[in-house]
Amino acid sequence: MTRPRPCSGCGINPVAYAGRKFCYDCVPRTWKKPPRCKLCGSTEDYYTNGRCRRCHRSAHVIGSCLDCLAWGVTRHNGWLCDGCRGWRRRFKEPGECGSCARMITVNARGYCRLCTRQAALARLPHRSIDVAEACRHGHQLYFADMFRQKRPDPEPRRQRQLPWPGQYPVRHQQLMLFNAGRDLAAGRRAGFPAPPLPDLAAALDDALADHAIRHGWSRQLQSVTRSALRVLLATQDTPGAPIPATSVEALTQLAFNNVRAVTEILAAAGMLHEDRESALDTWFARRAGGLPEPMATEFRSWYQAQRDGSRTPPRLRPRSTATIRGQVARTAPILHAWASAGQQSLREITRQDIIDALPAQANQHRQALTALRSLFRFLKGRRAIFADPAARLRHDRLRNGQPLPLNLDSIREAIHSGQPARAALAALVAFHALRSSQLADLKTTDVRDGRLCLDGRVIPLAGPVRERLAAWLDERARRWPATANPHLFINWYTAVRESPVSRPWISHTLGMSPQAVREDRILDEALATGGDIRRLCDLFGLTVGGAERYARPAGPDR
Repeated sequence: MTRPRPCSGCGINPVAYAGRKFCYDCVPRTWKKPPRCKLCGSTEDYYTNGRCRRCHRSAHVIGSCLDCLAWGVTRHNGWLCDGCRGWRRRFKEPGECGSCARMITVNARGYCRLCTRQAALARLPHRSIDVAEACRHGHQLYFADMFRQKRPDPEPRRQRQLPWPGQYPVRHQQLMLFNAGRDLAAGRRAGFPAPPLPDLAAALDDALADHAIRHGWSRQLQSVTRSALRVLLATQDTPGAPIPATSVEALTQLAFNNVRAVTEILAAAGMLHEDRESALDTWFARRAGGLPEPMATEFRSWYQAQRDGSRTPPRLRPRSTATIRGQVARTAPILHAWASAGQQSLREITRQDIIDALPAQANQHRQALTALRSLFRFLKGRRAIFADPAARLRHDRLRNGQPLPLNLDSIREAIHSGQPARAALAALVAFHALRSSQLADLKTTDVRDGRLCLDGRVIPLAGPVRERLAAWLDERARRWPATANPHLFINWYTAVRESPVSRPWISHTLGMSPQAVREDRILDEALATGGDIRRLCDLFGLTVGGAERYARPAGPDR
């Protein structure tokens, strides 16, 4: 409903009815007096369109609560304060109050909220008083919703006093003839039974409480996780055995999405059986699917060595997931092309086959050749092939592109942002050119005495950076006062854990790529110092080769 048109006479009250020009105070004397309200029947304080101010939606009226008479309520909450609304939800049956004799919602003792609140105000320490006695001389009225008191912080729970029961997890296991999936939704409707081992349930509750205190979990997260643990214990095939991770994932049938919280508690207690297939293995199986058996076996052995490392010659350290995905993604299409051409094993691949299979684009050519050289070098070291066809194949070294200046309007807007996390990230990148990995790995102890200790370097922080870091630390302490995460930047997901934030979160919060801002800052410093390589290395932690990329545009021939 739109706000009614104001009166043409006084300009304050609304018109009496739609289509009129005056209110009832400014109309000619031929008009009759204001009518009754169509909703409540009141003849006082008429507003417009047949309704009084108390009943009209557009009238901003503040009145008294219907139950406790507290001043400061509006019609949007049904003329009830928050306390009386909760009182009506708790005690649904109305009755006659034993003190004020009003027909109103009363508690189990037969008193309304107004009289109960009066007794609470009149009660002295260590002395009880009857409600009727407290209300004998009248009631002390008050403003609405003024009794909201912050609950005191719960005292930290002590560490677990009793040791973990040594008999759990049990060593035996009840085998199943076939695995029938459980319908947890139907079990919830029927009611889950109590856990068959109360001592194990109590031990897990104790482990949950200790973990929650150390990591600053909220009460809601603790309650939901505790309920999920009891469901898992009640549905075990072998009570006391380790709980499979696939059973934890089945909790999504109950609209429970925080599976990681449950797995953390079970892993900390030694009650988790990890039976889930790795996402990386599943992805590799899709990439390697359709290859001939000899070629697939050779390809798989190289992948497993990249994933787990190898202690036998050729020795390898485990590679990161990003490195493995990149090398497999560049190698798999070439292997499928060779398989389509009739090759059954990588022993049949010649030097010319590799040259013909490499992409024409320079950057892709270099990456694919690097991955193939790693594959054939491994197979040659394991004596799976007779000769390495990728040996002595060289690719042209690509000269990195020349860095270009960046439009700084967006970074200026981020520095003056009202979000403390974004402003702190933007200040660190703009003034000190930190990488995404460095921002994610920063600890709260790395910032002290106005300096940033990073990778063996001590960086004096600029004044704007110190101000924004102080604002972010205040916001961090306000939102997550009990977090155990040691990292400087956290979010709602990592606040209850000890892991760093992700690099995509940093870019999304900042609103741009930190690497682009870093390159612009390094280039600006190189131009200001005339391409001083030593200075660039000391300020930004660059290698000599990396500093030359920025010093080249700042040289004498720029």
